[in-house]
Amino acid sequence: MSQPKRIAITGAAGQICYSMLFRIAAGDIYGPDQPVSLHLLEITPALGMLEAVKMELDDCAFPLLNDVIVTDDPRVALDKVDAALFVGAKPRGPGMERSDLITDNGKIFSSLGAILNEVGSPDCKVCVVGNPANTNAYILKANAPNINPRNITALTRLDHNRAISQLAGKTGSTVADINRMVIWGNHSTTQVPDISYATVNGKAASDMVDKAWAQEEFIPTVAKRGAAVINARGSSSAASAANGVIDHMATWIQGTPAGDWTSMAVLSDGSYGIDEGLIYSFPVECKDGEYTIVSDLDVSDFIREKMLASQQELREERDTVADLLPG
Repeated sequence: MSQPKRIAITGAAGQICYSMLFRIAAGDIYGPDQPVSLHLLEITPALGMLEAVKMELDDCAFPLLNDVIVTDDPRVALDKVDAALFVGAKPRGPGMERSDLITDNGKIFSSLGAILNEVGSPDCKVCVVGNPANTNAYILKANAPNINPRNITALTRLDHNRAISQLAGKTGSTVADINRMVIWGNHSTTQVPDISYATVNGKAASDMVDKAWAQEEFIPTVAKRGAAVINARGSSSAASAANGVIDHMATWIQGTPAGDWTSMAVLSDGSYGIDEGLIYSFPVECKDGEYTIVSDLDVSDFIREKMLASQQELREERDTVADLLPG
């Protein structure tokens, strides 16, 4: 067997991680032949709970799980890891908007970025989950210049999955029937779920649903799904977020199926007129551990206007955290 892939996970005693760690240990990210080692980071008061999670991981006797490190020291957790999943952050509660979290969580990601820059592998694959995810990834990137900036990403796969589910329900199909969904922009209520290129069993999704539904119901339902979950269960998405992280990483590492793509918030290279340097969600194709932004899609005026609104929100968030950026 090959050398274990080392995966750092922050907030590892939380609900999202409890739904995620056992699947990672079973091989759901790197595949059934790749051993993994887990570097689990928590704040000091939660170490006792995290030790209990480690006990459960041990008791599962996963053949692919090489070892588990439990620590409250980010330098230990992030040291030379192959992947880092930044889940830990102040959670959004009832009545809170993502903008409410920017200052508190921005400080966390500024500090973690500096530490990752010091001890991390330059090719470490990063997925930021803690909200506001795109801007936290932007802060982390700015504070970690030694890390390949293309490898610092934020999670919009959860939104992508939500959009597929909504379209499947509307068309009476299964999620497996749907390809080429897109989430543009920020992981926020300004995100732009877009069925313009989606297919259902090879047929254009836009021919199977009303335009009014696609523009007036589908987009806000997907964009506000997180708030709907909070209202229903009293806390934020956990199992679905965990699944989104695993899907994000597994697709990035193992590749997108032929003829399909996924949505990832990645470093903008100026595609579709989006400011270079922002962490913005695009449709991407993945192969051999790399991603490529899908180019030359025909964007309608309606979608373009919403894409630019999401960009503007990211610009404003960037300006809000300017004091957390080096230089």
